[in-house]
Amino acid sequence: MAIDPRVDIGHVHLKVSDIDRALAFYRDVLGFEEMQRYGDQAAFISAGGYHHHIGLNTWESKGGSPPPPGTTGLYHVAIRYPDRKALAQALKQLVEARIPLSGATDHGVSEAIYLRDPDENGIELYRDRPQEEWPRAEDGTMEMVSEPLDLQALLAEAE
Repeated sequence: MAIDPRVDIGHVHLKVSDIDRALAFYRDVLGFEEMQRYGDQAAFISAGGYHHHIGLNTWESKGGSPPPPGTTGLYHVAIRYPDRKALAQALKQLVEARIPLSGATDHGVSEAIYLRDPDENGIELYRDRPQEEWPRAEDGTMEMVSEPLDLQALLAEAE
């Protein structure tokens, strides 16, 4: 039985070591709006006034360290931007805040920028291309690729 196609991911909740430090990244650099906060224990942030797209908490992680490499867990959180211009603006904000990138890839179906938050959680900022532009094999199936993304060309589209 297939999942109902109307299902989507509503939010992600991340364990962080310091709420203020996490908010300085997600709110002050990426631009999410703080919707509610529970002292130094939790904060809920969103884009566009939704109750929350990302929850941040220190319930089991206050002052903690990131999981060591080679362990299981979340690979990354993907944050989808509505178009290339919005992604370009996000890249500009990262550059201005001197946030290091860990990669940038053109997947054919999307363009993606990869980085880490202050707690070393993987973050992907991306935009989808329209489906009619997706690369396809001769039999019509989608074929994602991993090509370098031209960050300078993307950055030139930022206001």
